[in-house]
Amino acid sequence: MSNSTQEPEPHHRHRAYLNANTRTISNINTKLANPLRGIPYETLMNDVEEFARHRNLLDLLPELQEGVFMAQDPGADRQRTSVSTANEREFLRSKSIWFSTMPPMLFLAAFAIGMGEAAINGAQLSYPKQFGIDASTCGYLASMFAETPLTIPSARGSWLLGLINAAPYLCRATVSCWLTDPLHQWLGWKKTTFVAYFISSVGCIWSAVTNTWWHLLLARFFLGFGIGPGAATALFYSYGTIGTELSFLPFLAQIGMASGRACGDIVALAFHFIPNSGGIKGLNWRLTLVPASVPGLIICSLVFIIPESPRWLFAKERYRDAFNELCRFHDSKVEAARELYYFHVLLEAEEAVNKGRNRLLETFSIPRNRRAVIASWIIMFGQQFCGINVIICYSSIIFSQSGFSDAGALAATLGFGLLNWISGLPVCCDLDKKIRRRNFLLFTFPCMAACLLITSFSFWDNLMRGRLAGVAIGIYLFPIFYSLGEVSAPLLYSAEAFPLYILDIGISFAVATGWFWKFVSSATWPFLLLVFKPQGAFAWYAVSCMIFWVLILLFVRETKDKTPDEVHQAFSVPTRVHVAYALRRGIKKFIPLQNTTPEELCQPRPNSEDTSDVGDDVMKELHQNTAVEP
Repeated sequence: MSNSTQEPEPHHRHRAYLNANTRTISNINTKLANPLRGIPYETLMNDVEEFARHRNLLDLLPELQEGVFMAQDPGADRQRTSVSTANEREFLRSKSIWFSTMPPMLFLAAFAIGMGEAAINGAQLSYPKQFGIDASTCGYLASMFAETPLTIPSARGSWLLGLINAAPYLCRATVSCWLTDPLHQWLGWKKTTFVAYFISSVGCIWSAVTNTWWHLLLARFFLGFGIGPGAATALFYSYGTIGTELSFLPFLAQIGMASGRACGDIVALAFHFIPNSGGIKGLNWRLTLVPASVPGLIICSLVFIIPESPRWLFAKERYRDAFNELCRFHDSKVEAARELYYFHVLLEAEEAVNKGRNRLLETFSIPRNRRAVIASWIIMFGQQFCGINVIICYSSIIFSQSGFSDAGALAATLGFGLLNWISGLPVCCDLDKKIRRRNFLLFTFPCMAACLLITSFSFWDNLMRGRLAGVAIGIYLFPIFYSLGEVSAPLLYSAEAFPLYILDIGISFAVATGWFWKFVSSATWPFLLLVFKPQGAFAWYAVSCMIFWVLILLFVRETKDKTPDEVHQAFSVPTRVHVAYALRRGIKKFIPLQNTTPEELCQPRPNSEDTSDVGDDVMKELHQNTAVEP
């Protein structure tokens, strides 16, 4: 008779799905994470001396040797170094950050985007009437509550209003974002920032002096040529110069955008009461659009005092200039020398890893990478198509047509902007570090759907007071849940899900996806109002939130608080296995009296498969194992 006291085996035990492709990707990731790891001390010092001699940097050899030793092993015994002063030892204990310029640059870049969105949101209460498209786009909601039915609007006006609002997003998704890398190669990061935000400022001013709808559409599209490369450059410049450990950059960008929207809402409300003067028709909405150019002009002025990107200087073989710029980031020459050599060997490692391969093809052909693409695409798509862009771009019209006066609609929009800013603060206060991102998303998407349904059902209330209260409650609650889940998750998830050797491609794909669906949601909302009425239009996005909840449950794997090797294991699990696992976990959570025996989706890799030692045949192994699994 068998022993019945033995502990029960888990109902589902899965093997570690680590084929040759996944192990090779892990090796590459380890190599790019620290290309100095495993090099003997004497060999490392000889390599540094050869580097200094070849680059005419022998006067920096002592600093280079001290810094490189600490870059190889940040936790090593510092007694082997000869750092001269107590101050330098203190600087090397924790990486010094040059906070004086770069975070404000990123904040201002996000601020410019947010203020531009709020400006056009407030201006669209006025400019459609002047350009002759108001009656055919916004009259439908008013006709619902009028005693005498108004003329049914046409689809042409709806599409015009949508395209004018979404034109910058179309430019960013299709053209300007893809110009970022060529501009970096040609002009460098500083000049790219200046050109991009100069174009952005010109686009804002140009929009304010237009006299026809097609002229405004052209100016808005031109605006996208500046915001696209400018925002991308500010983010990656800050990320590359401040340090990869500072994951607060997405939160800083979100606070910048929320602050810009709130400021833009204040400007729109203040200028709304300005009458026409000096023969200028529509002076109020024109003055609303002009201040959106100010953040771009401030960024243009800051370009003259910020350092050039060291990475660009390395590519131009200007190592002495790169060291001088690094000294502006750091308070210690030893640390600047450490970064100088580390950047050098990292670029060499990237060149060796990427030699003779098609990274774009491998992003989709290797199953582990393809699953990361699908997961990041779902989260980025969900961020833009959950309904947030509808409220950001059309809240003034929504409030106005639900019964508010134009001034009241702008005041209600300002309330939304302030609440959006306040709700982003808890996420910046390390809340993201305490709760896993996948759980955050699974919690917030149903809540956002409920808020949209509240707004939708409120339009059936024939009492003005009840309708206004319901619409305001639904719209004001929405940004609270949105900020908790979707503010930082897309960019951070993309940075964690992709291997380092295709990280730039993965993030570019995610960002382009976000801009495209932001354009789609912004451009189609007036037409949705025409076809579905406000009840159906808001319900459309509520259903979309629930669809994204299902997709996140089935296809998104957790990456937070996981080592790179654990992330590789998570994405090595076949999709069908992960879907079955997610369904079982979901059933156990929502149906009581279920067996809650822990289940291991994939087993840890044994020590014999350690990938800390990376050989020179990594690429050879990768190309020899290109079988595609389900």
